[in-house]
Amino acid sequence: MVIVQKTAIPPPPLPNRTRPTLTEEEQKMYETVLAHFTDAEFVLPGVDGGKHILVEEEKFWLTRECLLRYLRASKWNEKDAIRRLEETLKWRHEFGYFNNEMTPSGVENEGLTGKELVFGYDVTGRPAVYMLPSRQNTDGSTTEGQRKQLQYAIFMLERAFDLMGPGIENLALMIDFSDRGKNPSFGTARLMLSYLQDHFPERLGLALVANLPWAVTLFFKAVTPFIDPVTRTKLKFNPNVVPEGLFEASQVTTKWGGDVEIPWDQATYWPALMKLCAERREHQLTKWRELGGYVGISEWDIRQEPAATHDEKKPSVDEKAESVTGAAPTVAPVAAA
Repeated sequence: MVIVQKTAIPPPPLPNRTRPTLTEEEQKMYETVLAHFTDAEFVLPGVDGGKHILVEEEKFWLTRECLLRYLRASKWNEKDAIRRLEETLKWRHEFGYFNNEMTPSGVENEGLTGKELVFGYDVTGRPAVYMLPSRQNTDGSTTEGQRKQLQYAIFMLERAFDLMGPGIENLALMIDFSDRGKNPSFGTARLMLSYLQDHFPERLGLALVANLPWAVTLFFKAVTPFIDPVTRTKLKFNPNVVPEGLFEASQVTTKWGGDVEIPWDQATYWPALMKLCAERREHQLTKWRELGGYVGISEWDIRQEPAATHDEKKPSVDEKAESVTGAAPTVAPVAAA
């Protein structure tokens, strides 16, 4: 039985989860970082001549869990966590989060071929982001071209963040090198790795890579030294995701051994994903405002599930299991998360 699905789906109900607790020492470290960003005199260095006061979107991003992710990635060094958080806040301004670059209309042309998709969830509830290098449709050889490709990739990661439920903090990245295509340059791959490690700490739960040709195997050997040890442990090559218990068959595409076919249609997939993510983001932002709209509100509280509003709540089932051309996994983005 093949499930034909034309766009992303809302997250499944999650089992009861227990909020993690901090030790007394960890709580003190967290409060130090929190106090820094909630100080009435705080301005962001390096933005607007050092006079930038945090706007609502930045305060919304600075959740309790966000601060804790940076603390853990900094090995609980408060000064280092504060430095890294400030660097990411500054980077978000430089990368296009606060102009028309990192918007649906700003990145849509990069996704015309479905080279990246957001679809499905692993058994722990992490959203999956598919990358299909064979569907590359733009030239990344210039500085501007590379920037646009990277903006699209980051935009799609942000959409996966929109679809995370309470207690879910990281995603599953799935890269399929089948159907020979143009692989990213070493420079682009290294830059993407640096973005993930510097500005998205503890956001990668799994990195699954399938169908590596010989040249790409050499490519991965070349970039591996630039991957931090923690991220390296999350890499799996040519996994059998359903038998290994990583995904239910109904939550992963046939190219990865699942039951789902995604016949690519930009006109259907893109607006539906943008609508789903925008609705969830607005729900979360509304909840955040109701709770006071300040730095340090917990994602557990703002990500309580909204009532289902998505048009495609359930996928259609094709009893004939007919093949669909180009149904491989890929990724998709929206604004900053």
